[in-house]
Amino acid sequence: MESSFRNAESDTSGVVDDLNAATETGAARTLSLCLDVPRWVEGVLSARPFTDVQALRHAVHHAAAPLTAEEVRRALAVHPRIGEKPDNHDASADYASAEQSGVDISEASVEQRLRAGNLAYENRFGQVFLIRAAGRDAHAVLDALHSRLTNDTETEAAVVEHELREIAEIRATGSLGDA
Repeated sequence: MESSFRNAESDTSGVVDDLNAATETGAARTLSLCLDVPRWVEGVLSARPFTDVQALRHAVHHAAAPLTAEEVRRALAVHPRIGEKPDNHDASADYASAEQSGVDISEASVEQRLRAGNLAYENRFGQVFLIRAAGRDAHAVLDALHSRLTNDTETEAAVVEHELREIAEIRATGSLGDA
């Protein structure tokens, strides 16, 4: 699955230049904030130098495909529940907060529905509900949450991997504002 959103190439070309110019260690650190899966980070790094943002997007979506169940668990461990503030204050938490900024939980009913939906999802699938929140409001997130609760385990695993890659693309390309 390719990304469901795109932005102007010129808006994010500096990110490509930065990743190309970074040391291996620096680029790996940056990419691990996008998706905390070492095999994926290595796969994206091996695609350097990126000729343009499309090449970076391609690497993000195809590196280490498919992710293993353990890699997905590792990646999910740094994501807070949708609608909740991260417990820590590091770069990953900053990304999550920015990505979820459009999910307004000021309405008590929305907050309650998200909390109940998160718990139902965790009971059903044994992991945190993950969705690319950037570009979505609370109602779109709730609709997706309720829809995904009807997925079988295999289908949901594919959806989660797709969402992880969507989030990684936003973070790697610096395209949060364009989601």
